Amino acid sequence: MKRAWTMRVWMVALMFAALLGATPAGAAAPVSGHDFLTLPVPQPVSPAGKVVVMEFFWYDCPHCAEFEPTLEAWARQLPPYVVLERVPVMWGARFVPQQRLYYALLALGKVGALQARVFAAIHQQGIKLETPEQMADWLQKQGVPRQQFLNAYNSFSVQMQARRAAELTTAYQIQGVPSLAVQGRYVASADLPGTPSMEAVLQVVDALIAQVHGAH
Repeated sequence: MKRAWTMRVWMVALMFAALLGATPAGAAAPVSGHDFLTLPVPQPVSPAGKVVVMEFFWYDCPHCAEFEPTLEAWARQLPPYVVLERVPVMWGARFVPQQRLYYALLALGKVGALQARVFAAIHQQGIKLETPEQMADWLQKQGVPRQQFLNAYNSFSVQMQARRAAELTTAYQIQGVPSLAVQGRYVASADLPGTPSMEAVLQVVDALIAQVHGAH
């Protein structure tokens, strides 16, 4: 899987263009099949009236870990009509515990504080977070009571959210991570010819957001 990674902040002109709902002057509009994929069956998104962007990720993925700071910087500059939803992928039973880790953190209101720390623990500190017991032990050191996490992890709500994420992985035909989907119609990743880096992917996503918003 080819990936090129960068931590540069996106050009101010590009961000203004996205806010204004227009493609930057002189920039070619992204092309389906080259810069992004168009889903054969559009998927429903919510909330209504918003442009919904989904990031498909996996905690054990080194590419996702490298992309996380860039994604967070990009997300902080999104206009109010854009909603970013994270979706932990599921390609088999081994993915389920980390799906439920994410949704347990979401239920506890800890994603903002701990998302980057989870990636750092796995990829920089070599800490295994593959079972609920390992997760609970590590989270207790981060200030999250062990039993509180386990209660959330084992809750019906978290199990249902993980099941929905599995369905979304299939419906959006996600083959690799990180991938970004826009408004239930388009999927962009660094595996396509026109987007060899995640910087390029985000530029395409900005253009697609502008396109979708302009059509509302």
